[in-house]
Amino acid sequence: MKWKSFVTGIAVGAVSGYLVNEAVKSKTYISSDAVLSKVKKAFKEETTVEGSWIQIMKEDYEKFPIKTKIYRGGITCRIGNERKQYEFIADAYTGSILDVYPLK
Repeated sequence: MKWKSFVTGIAVGAVSGYLVNEAVKSKTYISSDAVLSKVKKAFKEETTVEGSWIQIMKEDYEKFPIKTKIYRGGITCRIGNERKQYEFIADAYTGSILDVYPLK
């Protein structure tokens, strides 16, 4: 075996491994528990959280040109003497909160 073909094989293998790793990481979901923890942490900076929930099953979400998978969840918190409930939508790939809205 010649050194040139050996080094070429190693280089091709390394590049292929890197590209496969990046492709797999881009399709990996954040866990629903991690998303819920992120939302609770944000709410706890402003108020007292009394309860929370999140759906474990991901949903398809489309808003104009944006298509992704999402988690839906909710937070119950106390603002003054009043209990408020909010629902949220979070991107399942990144964990980013896409929307938060109060329940009536």
